Amino acid sequence: MRHLLDTKGLDQLDALRILDVAEDMSATQQREVRKLPTLRGKTVVNLFFEDSTRTRISFEAAAKRLSADVINFSAKGSSVSKGESLQDTAQTLQAMGADAVVIRHGASGAPQTLATSGWISAGVVNAGDGTHAHPTQALLDAFTIRKRFFGEDSRGRDLSGLRVTIVGDILHSRVARSNVWLLTTLGAEVTLVAPPTLVPQDVSAWPVRVVYDLDEAIADEPDALMMLRIQLERMNAAYFPTEREYSRTWGLDAARLAALPADSIVLHPGPMNRGMEISAAAADSPRSTVLEQVANGVSVRMAVLYLLLAGERTEAEEDGR
Repeated sequence: MRHLLDTKGLDQLDALRILDVAEDMSATQQREVRKLPTLRGKTVVNLFFEDSTRTRISFEAAAKRLSADVINFSAKGSSVSKGESLQDTAQTLQAMGADAVVIRHGASGAPQTLATSGWISAGVVNAGDGTHAHPTQALLDAFTIRKRFFGEDSRGRDLSGLRVTIVGDILHSRVARSNVWLLTTLGAEVTLVAPPTLVPQDVSAWPVRVVYDLDEAIADEPDALMMLRIQLERMNAAYFPTEREYSRTWGLDAARLAALPADSIVLHPGPMNRGMEISAAAADSPRSTVLEQVANGVSVRMAVLYLLLAGERTEAEEDGR
């Protein structure tokens, strides 16, 4: 694997390979000593132009548990705030010897530009770009769903026969876009639920079913219900009357939680707006996978960095023999 920029370009074999390697990584995290020597001597740069807590810490933990050196670069307080371009920043990282760059950027397409520009030779991992893609979030969501439903028998299995419903701010969500492509590639049936104003114009080209009534979607008995955060910071217009109105119509409250099938699970990529898209009762219920998603995120990102860098390291060692 040279780069990981989105999930639309992953075929089923590639996706299953990442998930299966993540199974191996997850197993190592149950041991007393969780650190592996796999990426010793490699340097991973976390290049974050947007605020993040979970994703940045998750990638940092993943790299360190593989024994890589980690450089955290935040746009705030850096030369970027003085007007430095992405090209100049990238070339600085190249000069420092970065082997992989994990980039989060507010502009859709920035990771693709970095990967194809020739500015750096490092592998590029997209940690979220604009409203375009967030591939490792989709992978950890798929990993979590697969683990919940198949347990110890999950290795090598796709998600055929499972129904996943994604609810909320589809328009601004890179998580929704990445999940749509990955989950359908893995065989799941995906339904989107949102106010009409928060459904993208090009959704007719997506392999999904779209409904506007959450109660109707719950009546169809989904296996997994993924609640998305309302991204108020990306909204420059009024997409729904009030937050209370949104919560009443599209929020997962205690009554809707109780209406779900007994074995259905609830996902949320975080951070959560408790009381808006998801109630405290739903967020903290046994069927909620929020904390599992965080833990699984480290294993999935370990797998991605391993597949990005370990093969390259092996080839270099063989050349040295």
